[in-house]
Amino acid sequence: MSLLEQVQADMKEAMKAKDKQTLAVVRQIKSAVMNEQINLGHDLTEEEELAVLAREVKQRKDSIAEFKAGNRDDLAEATQGELDVLAKYLPAQLSEDEIKQIVQEAIQKTGATGPADMGKVMGMVSGQTKGRADGKIVADQVKAALAK
Repeated sequence: MSLLEQVQADMKEAMKAKDKQTLAVVRQIKSAVMNEQINLGHDLTEEEELAVLAREVKQRKDSIAEFKAGNRDDLAEATQGELDVLAKYLPAQLSEDEIKQIVQEAIQKTGATGPADMGKVMGMVSGQTKGRADGKIVADQVKAALAK
């Protein structure tokens, strides 16, 4: 089942359950996917769908950080609820140990020796972790590994 089909089914389910928060998030996901399809001019591949979902997750994480910085815990909690709904559409996230292992393999394959080689390592690692790990966490892991 494609993401769009899953979202459509979940939208019907949320309408029947009168779950306004889930319905709003599912509609936003559908809208984002449809807009990306229009922009690209074709049906999205699974990788492109993951990119759209990752962008939506990142927006919400950024919003949560801003709300907490502005002492708006009520809005941060509401946005966290949206993030929880979004999480069920994402593939299983990699653990910190799995990310470290991928980073170490990439460093060995690229022959990276220091922080100047971060771009090479990130290029390889981000392809393997796309949609399954937060880019900031991956970048921090790469920085730490290359600083040694």
